Amino acid sequence: MAAPVLQIKNLQKKFGDKTIHRGVSLELHSGEILGLLGNSGTGKSVLLRCLIGLEVMDDGEVWFKGKRIDLLREHQLSKIRTQLSYAFQSGALFDSLTVQENVAYPLREHLRLSEAEEQRRVHEVLTLVHMAEAGHLLPSDLSGGMQKRVGLARAVVLRPDVILYDEPTAGLDPVNVENVLEIMRDFKSRGMGGIFVTHDIPAARKVCDRLAILHEGRVGFEGDIAAFDASNSPIVEPFQSS
Repeated sequence: MAAPVLQIKNLQKKFGDKTIHRGVSLELHSGEILGLLGNSGTGKSVLLRCLIGLEVMDDGEVWFKGKRIDLLREHQLSKIRTQLSYAFQSGALFDSLTVQENVAYPLREHLRLSEAEEQRRVHEVLTLVHMAEAGHLLPSDLSGGMQKRVGLARAVVLRPDVILYDEPTAGLDPVNVENVLEIMRDFKSRGMGGIFVTHDIPAARKVCDRLAILHEGRVGFEGDIAAFDASNSPIVEPFQSS
């Protein structure tokens, strides 16, 4: 089997006296989606933020494409974030920028493209998320589901290897959930794997190759969907009935 594209080794994180992660170790292989489950407060989103330096972990290692990245300085991490992308739960769009400008922002920050190439790239990803006609709108003109789709477009406009999905289906109605899952499957078919933080077990079943459950600061379960369904672990059982 090929080497993992992303490795988390013994990650530890505290906030004051509260220990969130006591030694989390996970691997992600190229092109796969790993579902990250756990009860509220188990630090699923914190883990994602640690991976790209938005939170500083207390101990452990993070390796991406064979390179240790947790020791990098901010300007070095900026380049890594073009390949290891974060899709924020809220979409995190700039209120004063149009949809097109929001999606173009990473291109302008990291690449030197002609205006025509920039517009082509933006139109390409907006088409992928079914928002090609919304480029002139402001975030305030969009529904919550539309904002999340634009956030996904921005997350992939630099063509990353891995996307960190922070609860992209949270708060959406069933139709918009299916829209987001369709987009995630499309991204995956184009070689973009990811870690999918979610409380939505049916959604995780539809897009994930493997599942991992955070429990008491560590990985309490890790395996494919068949292993998840067959498990009689008390850690797994509450999620099987979700």
